[in-house]
Amino acid sequence: MELGTSESSYPGSRNWEIPIDLFGSKKHAGVSRGILAFADESGNIVFRVNRHPPNPNSSPLPKDKKLLLDASGNTLFSIYRYHNGSWKCYKGDSDGNRELVFRVQRTLKTFTRVELEVLFESGRSNDEGCNLKVKGSPFQRSCCIYKDADLVAQSSLMYKLHQIYVGRGKFRLTIFPGTIDRALIVALFVVFLSGRK
Repeated sequence: MELGTSESSYPGSRNWEIPIDLFGSKKHAGVSRGILAFADESGNIVFRVNRHPPNPNSSPLPKDKKLLLDASGNTLFSIYRYHNGSWKCYKGDSDGNRELVFRVQRTLKTFTRVELEVLFESGRSNDEGCNLKVKGSPFQRSCCIYKDADLVAQSSLMYKLHQIYVGRGKFRLTIFPGTIDRALIVALFVVFLSGRK
């Protein structure tokens, strides 16, 4: 089954030849302070993350709800975090007939490290075994996203030459060439940032 977003279909129908860098921060110009946003190399906002109170009628009741929006403010994904350390990601922002895209289960949680397993809904892709793994340290904003043995994306803090202290407020998310949709990778990274909670 192919689904469209403003970027492309996911788990992906779009190929690109070079890595794409997105720069994450809660202090982008043109975005309310405290809102996590991702900009391209020119400083244009590509994605932003809004936090919403979950629907009290949901069962089971989610602990947290976040919306991933594109540059035009359209909701691409609704991300729900549950008390058992799992997440569910749905297409759009419908609380009615929601279309589940993927589930995430935490498989490892230590003080410094988190590992997540991403399971796509059946029929979401023609590529069997498209499930992903996310490994890293949310506190350091550092992770790697793998599809089998292939590195799909990675994140890191923004280091500068001769910098003694590296703040956690700005980070880079590099998405490598392939067929995984950029919006999907950003949604997984948002889940990862919540992984230590």
